[in-house]
Amino acid sequence: MTSPVDADARAAVIESLPMEHVGQRSGFVRGTGRSLSDVWAHRELLGLLVRRELKARYKDSSLGIVWSLFRPLAQLLIYYFAIGQVLGAARGTPDFAIFVFIGLTMWGLFAEIVTGSTTAILANSGLVKKVYLPREIFPLSAIGGALFNFLVQLVVLTIAIVLLATVPFAWNLNVFLAPLAVVTLVVFATAIGLFLSAVNVYLRDTQHLVEIAIVILFWASPIVYSFTYVHKLLHGNWIEQLYLANPVTLAVIGMQKALWAAGSASEGPLTQTWPDHLFIRLLITLLISVVLLWLSQRIFSRLQGNFAQEL
Repeated sequence: MTSPVDADARAAVIESLPMEHVGQRSGFVRGTGRSLSDVWAHRELLGLLVRRELKARYKDSSLGIVWSLFRPLAQLLIYYFAIGQVLGAARGTPDFAIFVFIGLTMWGLFAEIVTGSTTAILANSGLVKKVYLPREIFPLSAIGGALFNFLVQLVVLTIAIVLLATVPFAWNLNVFLAPLAVVTLVVFATAIGLFLSAVNVYLRDTQHLVEIAIVILFWASPIVYSFTYVHKLLHGNWIEQLYLANPVTLAVIGMQKALWAAGSASEGPLTQTWPDHLFIRLLITLLISVVLLWLSQRIFSRLQGNFAQEL
């Protein structure tokens, strides 16, 4: 048993220690830097959470990560026959299967980041209530899992382009649109997911609204139809510009122009139309997405103070 003298001495030592800030500091500049350093300090834990996310997803599964391919492949078959063959979209879109798979791969990355991030705090409520951690690592772990699935699907897409494309792949400057499109999509989706993950703690209906929005917004990007049809219908008017203001739409179109060799043909009846100044549009969208990510993190930091109580 500790004697009263020892207890008093220990209390005196604790009282003499300087006060230390626990948690993330406020402030748009200093707070952002502190948040980044906290996440970096816990990068090993972030890696463990990503691995846990992947293991839990394929736990007791015989095929493992192969299941990450079945959903987009099933969607590909459905849209290829329903939209491509039955409705005739494939007749005006060369290499229609590759075209659709590019769109599904990009959309799957966006949808998985947003839906996974939205529920990340609730899914890890036990850790949030027990220990202090930079809460951002939970949405980031969901993003890490989504990126892993995207890379697996990208490998399959690359193989399909090499083996199945009827038009030879052309190495030109359009190839550089691919990394720019992916980075833009990831940054924008992370900004949306980080914001929604904090809001979902307070408003639990958020995750259900997100699921519905994902289904609806799927058709707001040229995934199963070509942008050429949109341009022929709208002729570049303000509605088309509003349509192109969607970062997901620009990212999908950028990836299609980079990897869909058939759409790069400049002559013939199947010539495809692309938005003007696509590279500049994507670059501007990336810069805006970075600002949105910064604002989302600051909002997340302000809301996270009461996460434990709300959970």
